[in-house]
Amino acid sequence: MARSALTGKPPLLEMHGIDKSYPGVRALDGVSLSVQHGEVVALLGENGAGKSTLIKMLGGAHQPDRGNIRVAGEEVNIDSPAAARLAGIGVIFQEFNLVPELAPWENIFLGRETGFGFVRRETERWRAAQLFQQTGVDVPMDVPCGQLSVAQQQIVEIVKALSQNARLIVMDEPSAALTTQEVACLFDIIRDLKRRNIGVIYISHRMDEIFQISDRVAVLRDGQLVGTAPTGELDRKRLIEMMVGRNIEEEFPETTRQLGPARLVVRGLKHAKFPVGLDFEVRRGEVLGVTGLIGAGRTELARLIFGADHLVGGSVTLDGTPLDIRSPRDAILAGICLLTEDRKQQGLIMGASICENFGLPNLSELSYGGFVRGRQERVACDSYAKRLNIKMSHSQQLVGNLSGGNQQKVVLAKWLQRNAEVVIFDEPTRGVDVGSKYEIYALINELAKQGKAIIMISSELPEILGMSDRILVMHEGRITGTIQDTAAATQEQIMEFAAQ
Repeated sequence: MARSALTGKPPLLEMHGIDKSYPGVRALDGVSLSVQHGEVVALLGENGAGKSTLIKMLGGAHQPDRGNIRVAGEEVNIDSPAAARLAGIGVIFQEFNLVPELAPWENIFLGRETGFGFVRRETERWRAAQLFQQTGVDVPMDVPCGQLSVAQQQIVEIVKALSQNARLIVMDEPSAALTTQEVACLFDIIRDLKRRNIGVIYISHRMDEIFQISDRVAVLRDGQLVGTAPTGELDRKRLIEMMVGRNIEEEFPETTRQLGPARLVVRGLKHAKFPVGLDFEVRRGEVLGVTGLIGAGRTELARLIFGADHLVGGSVTLDGTPLDIRSPRDAILAGICLLTEDRKQQGLIMGASICENFGLPNLSELSYGGFVRGRQERVACDSYAKRLNIKMSHSQQLVGNLSGGNQQKVVLAKWLQRNAEVVIFDEPTRGVDVGSKYEIYALINELAKQGKAIIMISSELPEILGMSDRILVMHEGRITGTIQDTAAATQEQIMEFAAQ
């Protein structure tokens, strides 16, 4: 049994020789992973690499076919979430496990109420308040969790794990929907957990975060552990190569764009959240980056142009023709499409097949006399699946069973079939691995070369700087800065505009 050279103790977590197979899929193949007391291990890999399967084993949702798990030197059988809690393991999934109608303290002790069948409300509320105080974050104690911000819900999940005396906390994409300031707060909490000798497994597709918060990196690829190393011994390029299994010279594909005249012209665009009408334009072949902190109005801007929200005032013109967009249907017919920020809730029907999702916005050309031309739909869907390298068993597979990156590609495929002239990407690579990110970036470049007008909304500043020809920065419903020379721009410059 390996022991820490510093403490002499056995590792907090040891997973040895873990195998897991599903029908037709080898999800994990002999994976071994360890975490020391007070250590942050970043678990990385492309979508489908096996990360989710591994952490579901730690949470008790899945059991390994072979291999063993030890916690603090003792072998454990984690065959249920209750067994995970008894072992001192707390798993915070990307989709929170909170009851929206209940207050934070009620969620924290749900199922573990004290007092011989009676809920000691004041005792539990007091205990929760003490735990929140340890995190240093102010969370309203009596507001339903459904009304809290994503960052506050994240803290509730962390406190819930701490209330169960967790020695190891697994965080799956904890920063996916957080602002820069909220991520900094999360990192402060993680550093405090380290000081208290609590181990953390941190999963993220954001490279910058890995170098900021982790002590060691473990990389999975195709169900196998391809390497572990102290974070300080790696650079960004080497880490990406470990994840994708091939050399990637640049994180963002090189391209030379020929910008033409303005295609989409927005004047005086007004909404309840926009105190001043917004004015901007997007040129032929241009990628216009739009960024800002959460709440800046970025998504509302996209929804207004797409007709998903009511337009209070202003005008939208495409190629010199004024548009009267009152619904998404009007926008689609006019040649505008939107890849929504939340693909699971707004971009896809998770219980439908890949082919059905692909066909929905394209029924006018894929149907006749009220009946869908099934063969034509399948041929078109399969063609885009091949073009976009969508990893699927067949086009009738449920889209909900795909990885996040492949789900995003299905959304892309259905809009590519529409051959829209204006494409709005709202957080196009959220929850997407680095390999799929590169493919999406290449596709954006391809659309721009075809003369499309592209609006790319993103909270990832390296992405905005690496992909945009021009950048709009928003704050509280206003455009507070426009950056023309993106090659010379910095993240600090963007943040100054975002905080105005």
